[in-house]
Amino acid sequence: MITKTELLSSTGGLLLGVIGDPIAHSKSPVMHQAALTALGLPGAYVPMHVKREYVGDAMAGIKALGFRGINVTIPHKLEVIPYLDHLDETALRIGAVNTIVNDNGILTGYNTDGIGYVRSLKEEAVSDLKGKKIMVLGAGGAARGIVYALSLEGTDRIYIANRTADKAEAMAEEWKDLADIRGLSIQELPAILGEIDILINTTSVGMHPKVTETPVDVNHIPEHAVVSDLIYNPLQTRLLAESKRKGCTVHGGLGMFVNQGAYALEYWTGMPAPVAEMRRAVLDSMNG
Repeated sequence: MITKTELLSSTGGLLLGVIGDPIAHSKSPVMHQAALTALGLPGAYVPMHVKREYVGDAMAGIKALGFRGINVTIPHKLEVIPYLDHLDETALRIGAVNTIVNDNGILTGYNTDGIGYVRSLKEEAVSDLKGKKIMVLGAGGAARGIVYALSLEGTDRIYIANRTADKAEAMAEEWKDLADIRGLSIQELPAILGEIDILINTTSVGMHPKVTETPVDVNHIPEHAVVSDLIYNPLQTRLLAESKRKGCTVHGGLGMFVNQGAYALEYWTGMPAPVAEMRRAVLDSMNG
């Protein structure tokens, strides 16, 4: 692990960034720049727009330019894997990477999405997930991290609902040794939603600028349920607003976003992340 002395002595300061396509909307730069300032670390965190066909070149560039690490966002969380030297156990099991650490040209991939999400959900909405029935909407990279993390929490059952049932069923089969996980199609949702305790949207439905959309009909969600949405822009999606009106406990995506970033920062620096400052920076940028 790199020491603070080494970080402070690095030429030009610490170089960090995020790759994705698109990337202009990302709040990671403002969040991590605030974190570097709070930690007293000179450096920069830069957004980089990388098309799918240039992911390999981007990984070579990370090494050549001396980046300490980067975040990886949609749609590259799976595409970066062939270009990495190592994967930690969680990233290997999930099969998706959102954080890369560069140790003198050796690139190691991590996934902080799942642990960041569960930490946020337990802190903000439901402190104990044991015995809960959970419905996860979507079966992409973010869903993989979240389902894996949830499967370690002693849940009663986890449903994965996706437009194509095959993808959800394949994920359920992959981790059936960890928990009772079942895949189904979106069309099967109404018949099952009434029995769930927690609904989690991992899709982009409802994200800015298409803020009027919802991934499910809120009328099918039970009033006792916790409704969680990974989207943090807007802070309260239509799904959350309508669920709150009918009496559900709601949980937005800001906490997960901040926590996954905090874990990433700790991998890069070995220092405790200034979570409060990171959250404040994101909120200020959205309110500004």
